[in-house]
Amino acid sequence: MLNMNFNERIVINTKKQPWVASPKAGVWRKPLAREDAERGHATSIVKFDAGASFTEHDHPLGEEILVLSGTFSDHSGDYHEGCYFRNPEGFLHAPFSKEGCILLVKLHQFQLGDNEHVVIDTNNQSWSAGMGNLMVMPLHSFAGESTALVKWPKGECFQAHKHFGGEEIFVLSGEFIDEHGRYPEGTWLRSPHMSEHFPYVEQETIILVKIGHL
Repeated sequence: MLNMNFNERIVINTKKQPWVASPKAGVWRKPLAREDAERGHATSIVKFDAGASFTEHDHPLGEEILVLSGTFSDHSGDYHEGCYFRNPEGFLHAPFSKEGCILLVKLHQFQLGDNEHVVIDTNNQSWSAGMGNLMVMPLHSFAGESTALVKWPKGECFQAHKHFGGEEIFVLSGEFIDEHGRYPEGTWLRSPHMSEHFPYVEQETIILVKIGHL
């Protein structure tokens, strides 16, 4: 197991991690949290080399993906940088990438009853006003769990707060900061239930945030 104690705070700068070969030729991973070698709960950065592909398969308890670069494809279409999608249990596909791509992938983490197939091109979605000067782009919500993009304007400070149900962050651009450290683009953070911090930024920063699931 890797980073499966949800009571621990985890910080990983994925830019500094080496790629690890997966069992499938042309597909590489940077494991962030993993229940077992090839099954169960997993969060990873995944890279498809150009031309890499998988045979058709299902994902027990679902698959959640954000395309970080390149184009990821399956029978339902092509998903370029900025596309967010959720494939529930029972959704069969044979993914591939003609030109290569890098993904943030979460496997086996859907709640029971969360069966919606979601596809959102975040490049074409509008931002909504959040707390303070933050801008928010909701992506998914189910039974107390929610996922969104959050845009922080330059110099923004947010009030100290606790995370009921925990918080998971991936820094997509800029640099996220709190009293514990500085987190540049590509950093993955997981904070446990009722953890607390005082976040701020010095430059415009966009993060993917998931709350209420830990």
